[in-house]
Amino acid sequence: MSAAFPRLWQEIATIGRDSTGGYLRYALSEPELVLRDWFRNQAARRDLPVTEDGNGNLFAWWGTPWGHRAVITGSHFDSVPHGGGYDGPLGIVSAFLAVDALRKRGFEPGRPLGIAAFVEEEGGRFGVPCLGSRLLTGAISPDKAAALRDRDGITFGEALGVRPAGALPDLAGRVSAVVELHIEQGRALVELDAPVGVASAIWPHGRWRMDFTGSGDHAGTTRMADRRDPMLTYAATVLAANEEAREAGAHATVARVEVTPNATNAIPSLVRGWLDARAADTATLDRLVEAVVKRATERAGQDGTELAVEPESVSPEVTFDTGLAARLAGTLGGAPILPTQAGHDAGVLSAHVPTAMLFVRNPTGISHSPAEHAPDEDCAAGVEALATVLEALL
Repeated sequence: MSAAFPRLWQEIATIGRDSTGGYLRYALSEPELVLRDWFRNQAARRDLPVTEDGNGNLFAWWGTPWGHRAVITGSHFDSVPHGGGYDGPLGIVSAFLAVDALRKRGFEPGRPLGIAAFVEEEGGRFGVPCLGSRLLTGAISPDKAAALRDRDGITFGEALGVRPAGALPDLAGRVSAVVELHIEQGRALVELDAPVGVASAIWPHGRWRMDFTGSGDHAGTTRMADRRDPMLTYAATVLAANEEAREAGAHATVARVEVTPNATNAIPSLVRGWLDARAADTATLDRLVEAVVKRATERAGQDGTELAVEPESVSPEVTFDTGLAARLAGTLGGAPILPTQAGHDAGVLSAHVPTAMLFVRNPTGISHSPAEHAPDEDCAAGVEALATVLEALL
């Protein structure tokens, strides 16, 4: 196994790592800014000019920046709170190493290659996932993106230091293909005994903010019969989401909650929770969310509370370019093709340009956790696969 991957990986392995062994690499925070500097340094080592698109996305170019029919690869640096180290950075590290491998072969690209580092893919800081790719493609307006706030009240525009530039004109004319390499967020490749696979589709998914309001009061002096406790409505909704998702063969998760006043001896006046819902098709997702909201509303009526629901981001079902996926699988000697339930920048870009994804085997299947891991030999296989695919596309 080549030592190139573990050597380069160790350069970023400790950046943003917390006491849990996970990572706090929020978009445009100090650890992520360090990684962005690392990106520029890696590009400089390889004589790759770096451009910024005005939305927070970085691109290192082998060839003319945004030249005719460019190919884009890469991923993102930001993490979910206390998440794993591979989700995102693996695709960027692999892209630089793929360029090294192609140059070692004596390959000269016939069209430009851009290595991308997209901003705020996870939505862990400003709440909207794939924010950088959404801005690049025009899926979100610059004004709306600029006004997004983190938990400290800082807007995306303030963190970026400028109003986002928005959509890149004629993206479809500039880019011929996008290939994102990513750690698999599941165990399909383990079961198939394959180190690398090709993505076929992404489940439709979204995030809904649910505000449960009631009457704040004293936990000791307020009779149970007199309470209007939004925590009860919230708790019933969490259980309802779990039940409805299991019945529909879908996924529903409520893992983030904010409580006001958040005191042990006070009945809350507001409970704000976020529903993450995903399904194999849009119709099932719509039915799932409708069922959860219906049950939450009915429970609010029983509890004397109120419910307001706001969709913060909804991503449609994505079917990656089937011809490109088949071509990549064939180029890799019959690599397995499999779907994913997780969202990616590649999914946003797929609505505009031919797009594909490569997955690297994850022994445990765990992701968004410090336990997320891929062996060095599989990561090296991913680099080789990416280089082979890029050679065919360039």
